[in-house]
Amino acid sequence: MIPPAKTFQNLIVWQKAHALVLLIYSITKKFPKSELFGITSQLQRSAVSIPANIAEGFKKRTTADKARYLNIAQASLEETRYYLILANDLKFCQTENALDQLEEVSKLLESYYQKVRSK
Repeated sequence: MIPPAKTFQNLIVWQKAHALVLLIYSITKKFPKSELFGITSQLQRSAVSIPANIAEGFKKRTTADKARYLNIAQASLEETRYYLILANDLKFCQTENALDQLEEVSKLLESYYQKVRSK
């Protein structure tokens, strides 16, 4: 049996979500400057919200509180998915790699959410 994580940084789902944020910041550097306060800001904000809510929920004491923060992370993930689709459609960048990473985070997050809820 795997011992429980001591910090949120030990969670694989957080590690993968953080890596996704780093990728998105790299991608958005190439966006048009006119989008700095538009899609660039929105995409970065929604992406950062994923690992931030995983981290915040980690220390919540009740199952319901933990699950709520993980659900917020899931919602931010879907918002991020949309902005990546939009950025691709607007020809700002190719987002296939980011979407693949996002899908991996989505699966891990769903699994973690289900595990928390089953306790």
